[in-house]
Amino acid sequence: MTRAILIVLDGLGVGHAPDAAEYGDAGSNTLANMAEKVGGLNIPHLQSLGLGNIQNLQGVSPSEKPRAGYGRLQEVSAGKDSTTGHWELMGLVTETAFPTYPAGFPAEILEEFTLKTGYGVLGNKAASGTAIIEELGDEHISSGKLIVYTSADSVFQIAAHDQVCDLDELYRVCEIAREMLDGEHRVSRVIARPFTGPAGNYSRTEFRHDYSVEPPEGSLVLTRLQQAGVKVVSIGKIYDLFAGTGIDESHVSRNNTEGMAELDVQYAAANAEPTLILLNLVDFDMLWGHRNDPEGMKKGLEAFDVWLGGFLSRMVDGDLLLMTADHGNDPTTVSTDHSREQVPIVAYLAGENEGTDLGVRLGFMDVAATYADFFKAGPLKKGSSFLSLLRKN
Repeated sequence: MTRAILIVLDGLGVGHAPDAAEYGDAGSNTLANMAEKVGGLNIPHLQSLGLGNIQNLQGVSPSEKPRAGYGRLQEVSAGKDSTTGHWELMGLVTETAFPTYPAGFPAEILEEFTLKTGYGVLGNKAASGTAIIEELGDEHISSGKLIVYTSADSVFQIAAHDQVCDLDELYRVCEIAREMLDGEHRVSRVIARPFTGPAGNYSRTEFRHDYSVEPPEGSLVLTRLQQAGVKVVSIGKIYDLFAGTGIDESHVSRNNTEGMAELDVQYAAANAEPTLILLNLVDFDMLWGHRNDPEGMKKGLEAFDVWLGGFLSRMVDGDLLLMTADHGNDPTTVSTDHSREQVPIVAYLAGENEGTDLGVRLGFMDVAATYADFFKAGPLKKGSSFLSLLRKN
């Protein structure tokens, strides 16, 4: 009972949820559709753990003797955004979906935004982030107005070229927007989207920053773990999604490669005290899901698998690794938005090399319950631990 790790493979769903049609996502299956589109995957370490036992994946046969627990999690919260998914993974069910704005934000919101920030607005529509800076980047630079846009998710995104707003200024504007977007317009996230480059060749930088709403006090397993003497360490955008709640220490990671390297460092550093390390690998969603790039997603997953093989070999017996996702983001569909999908759960308890079928579990909060069980922090009101299923001895 020393170290536990959560790796969120952002957006890697395993098939549309029963209510997917209500979200316009019938037929979405991020992993399976991607694998078929690219002619199969080469991920031997994930295969050995049982990923291919969860569903048919081209190139990933079911393991006869999987080394980990494997199954599916079905979200019970309303919504399909990153905040909702991560919150539920840590035990908080969102009963009412955050508001979305497929036709753009109301005029009164933009008027207040301009009044409080001093910037006019371009865009105000649901759009792909890369497409909208290509469309409006020139006008943005010439006019000094900021590009405001949204998606199918509950987000207020602000894009600015570094010649118009440096990072500090863009972050200041986003903080103002976060404070004003409350009540009926309480979106789950305000997102800073900085970009750079010359006209005709704009590109987003890696300095995005998410400003999430704060979860209700005492609603996350993270604070329960802290009270039980467990140190909680986050890597990547995890800190932002929880607005820092329940996190003792946070480390920046701008891409998958940095995130994996930082997990190596933090895992080694945590050998002397009970620690939960949370990592989000954002590239699956940000670079490949939202940009409908199945080939990029394949290469990213195969690179992760190579790293995973080394990490598994360094894990100490008794330590717990859970890998899952927060939603789907099928790169083979017309949509460039998140998809309402079940997500995989792969649960590896080092030293226990006999896996088991965890089935379809109703609620992401079973992850929170399992961590509470692992650290002996008491049962949660919601969620059911599967830790005992991983122990064969």
